[in-house]
Amino acid sequence: MSFFKLSDELSAMSEKALLKCKEKFDEIDALTEYNQQKVLKSFINQGVGEAHFTSSTGYGYGDRGREVLDELTAEIFDAEDAIIRHSFASGTHTLCVMLFGVLRPGDNVLCVTGTPYDTIHSVIGLSGEGMGSLKDFGVTFDIVDLLPDGTVDYESIDAEIGKKEYKAVYVQRSRGYSLRPTLLSSDIRKIVQTVKAKSNAIVMLDNCYGEFTEYETPSALGVDLFAGSLIKNPGGGLAKCGGYIAGKKELVELCSYRMTTPGVGREVGATLGNNRDIFMGLFNAPHVTGEALKVAVFTAALFEEMGYEVSPKLSEKRADIIQSIKLSNRENLIAFCQGLQSGSVIDSFVVPEPWAMPGYDSDVIMAAGAFTNGSSIELSADAPLREPYAVWLQGGLNFHSGKIGVLLGAQRVLDVK
Repeated sequence: MSFFKLSDELSAMSEKALLKCKEKFDEIDALTEYNQQKVLKSFINQGVGEAHFTSSTGYGYGDRGREVLDELTAEIFDAEDAIIRHSFASGTHTLCVMLFGVLRPGDNVLCVTGTPYDTIHSVIGLSGEGMGSLKDFGVTFDIVDLLPDGTVDYESIDAEIGKKEYKAVYVQRSRGYSLRPTLLSSDIRKIVQTVKAKSNAIVMLDNCYGEFTEYETPSALGVDLFAGSLIKNPGGGLAKCGGYIAGKKELVELCSYRMTTPGVGREVGATLGNNRDIFMGLFNAPHVTGEALKVAVFTAALFEEMGYEVSPKLSEKRADIIQSIKLSNRENLIAFCQGLQSGSVIDSFVVPEPWAMPGYDSDVIMAAGAFTNGSSIELSADAPLREPYAVWLQGGLNFHSGKIGVLLGAQRVLDVK
């Protein structure tokens, strides 16, 4: 602690918080070891070698590294098939390809975890006109709201499934800008069972932030198709961009035709030297995700010690790397984000300020000092400046530096008082 100036009061609370974290840290270490060994065995099974790091250009025909990456990703996630590419521009782009890959004009989709995250609105047609959304192509979306406590309303899902024929059921695992609980494996399994009891609908999962946070994968839970971003958990802090789609073989194949062109699909796409970073990122992902989980757990323990409401609580199970803190007022939100930024490895000298970010109905403040622009597996936090004045924190390439960022944010909050 000698490198950073913290008050005696905060240092004492930090020590108390760390003691409270021990049991949770032991659980995370066991989970990390399981997932890390699983990933290592998958690399060995697939015979990954130096030749698979070779760069391809142009059409990228015969890129064996690209093919092995797909096979490796499928094995890691217990899926029949997968596509993993640097050319996916974001998690939202990857989800868009998944949706457009399997849905056709006239199809009905049921969202069973309430209204999806903001960036999906224009994809499915909740906002924007004439931009080529699924709504423009005649795909309808019905929504089953969550219960008042933020949990899944299984009775309403069961009732809604019987009302019309649904091609797909859409599930968002993580919370977005909400305080509802992230879905645990047990929740996802129950959604699948509820749907499949009455329907042949494809269960599609937005798996962002959830990879390697539990023992079971979406495929093992019965999910048909799922997707995520490589600048979150599965990129391990090394992938510079990209995403993946995994699940049933015939569905992944359909998505590949949307990713490039019908009839060509995964057979083209130059890797341009990105294979090595993606292989390394996948290998490191379980460990890095474990470090981010420890940052989240410590944050919960520390801010509970400080008297703030957090979600998840220290005692609760986790299925993603996100930690929210209700900071009571605008001043505390700004102070926390500015303090966190001051402890970032990149751009520590930057002072975040609230701004009118497009697509949001209030000012937003963000703190992020990352090697990869927009990376959510690296320590970051963001918050809309509105009630209940909650900040959402995620990431941390290693616990020790992530802890300092959180402590510097906490110190700024204490200084506001």
